[in-house]
Amino acid sequence: MTTSNYPASTAAGKSEIVELDAAELSAAIHDRRVSCVEVMTAYLDHIEAVNPSVNAIVALRPREELMREAAAKDKLLADGHDMGWMHGFPQAIKDTADAAGFKTTRGFFRGEFDIPVAQSDSIHVARMRAAGSIFVGKTNVPEFGLGSHTYNEVYGATRNSYDQERSAGGSSGGAAVAVALRMLPVADGSDFMGSLRNPAAWNNILGLRPSFGRVPMAGTDVFVQQGGIAGPLARTATDLALLLRTMSGYDPSAPLSIESEGALPSSLDRDFAGTRVAWMGDLGGYLPMEPGVLDLCTTALTTFESLGMPVESVPGLPKSHGFNGNDDLWPLWLTIRHWWAGAQLYPLYQYPVTAAALKPEARYEVEGLIHGVDGRAPIGALQAFEASVKRTAMYNAFLTLFDSYDFIALPSVQVFPFDVDMDWPATINGTTMSSYHRWMEVSTIATLLGVPAVSLPAGFDAAGLPMGIQVLARSHADLDLLQLAHGWGQRSPWGAAVRPPLLRQTH
Repeated sequence: MTTSNYPASTAAGKSEIVELDAAELSAAIHDRRVSCVEVMTAYLDHIEAVNPSVNAIVALRPREELMREAAAKDKLLADGHDMGWMHGFPQAIKDTADAAGFKTTRGFFRGEFDIPVAQSDSIHVARMRAAGSIFVGKTNVPEFGLGSHTYNEVYGATRNSYDQERSAGGSSGGAAVAVALRMLPVADGSDFMGSLRNPAAWNNILGLRPSFGRVPMAGTDVFVQQGGIAGPLARTATDLALLLRTMSGYDPSAPLSIESEGALPSSLDRDFAGTRVAWMGDLGGYLPMEPGVLDLCTTALTTFESLGMPVESVPGLPKSHGFNGNDDLWPLWLTIRHWWAGAQLYPLYQYPVTAAALKPEARYEVEGLIHGVDGRAPIGALQAFEASVKRTAMYNAFLTLFDSYDFIALPSVQVFPFDVDMDWPATINGTTMSSYHRWMEVSTIATLLGVPAVSLPAGFDAAGLPMGIQVLARSHADLDLLQLAHGWGQRSPWGAAVRPPLLRQTH
């Protein structure tokens, strides 16, 4: 027998269920105020109503299967078996991670390149399943996760939650839109070059790139690949923290992963008075920005000040012996990116049939590895090592900066969401972009440093398009960022309080 306060028989009840934050939904399920069947019904109905407008969730499983799983979750609770805080949660997994029973297309495999369904879960996916999640489908991504614009030839494009004529961002674009539009309570994503931060900013939610090793990532290489890392997307800091805790912790298959810090504090409340913020803006004019981005983010800096956090401008990247600040950022990034991404894609590039099917961005990464950043010589072992040494010098320069500042802030993205039919911005404010991802250069800093970074809602432009501020903290200081996100949510007028127009139309 159910004692639900949210009866599935009424549209209002269904709406109330999907509007609950993840922590509130978990409490409602565990207090038996709402059943897992009611939750699944509400979410599937909502997905059916909203998803066709944005194409965020793909590979949706049959309703009958999902309802049976939800009923089984209700029986477990009735028998006294609680799987965890996500017990009965409808979830969809980013389509770059494996979830048993689903194909991991990565936005590429189609037709003659079809692949079988995954037989096991990625590490963080297994942890979400063990916590009680029911996987309803996957969330859409760009081909191989390349570029912060979610479109591919398998499923098509994902549209922005606030303006369906605009890009959702990426590569966790499907996940960010699904969370913003209440089609998922929370979502997993991953971040190589801003893939959690950029779509969070463009959909007015929170996205956290954790410290390297916080969420274990296994694969064919577990020692060199240090760019991509899985992390959480959510509408509140509490939900962000809960999902991060579920995804985190050492796993022997990922030897560079780190031990979990255990239970979260009972409250994310913290007094930030006196903690200092370094505002880097456009790195002293180095980064081209679309008009309005800096103005909006600068206005949002008052939220730091309302928390008692003085903000000081730092015009440019810090320098140290071996790292020459702004001048070294893009050449260093290209070398590292071609080395990591190009090497992963090379097996497909070496065969004419699959090479011809790769989108230009994928071929760009492999050809950068083969021909080098300057086009004259391949990236060999010596050049890769020298780049790693320069990266270390960059990290040491930031260690000195963190002696003076607790947090470092920059815009999350250099442009507002662009037309969904564009491949990528060719220019920013008159400056030509030299590659498909140069417009995302601001996101490379946290990745190269391996430090945690969170995107916080910063407001909207005159056209109603969202923007975010990314905040970096010291390595392993993920909790500091969660606490900051919590304080920001209490003081900022943006975030979950500003609902996408599509929700107002469908409710």
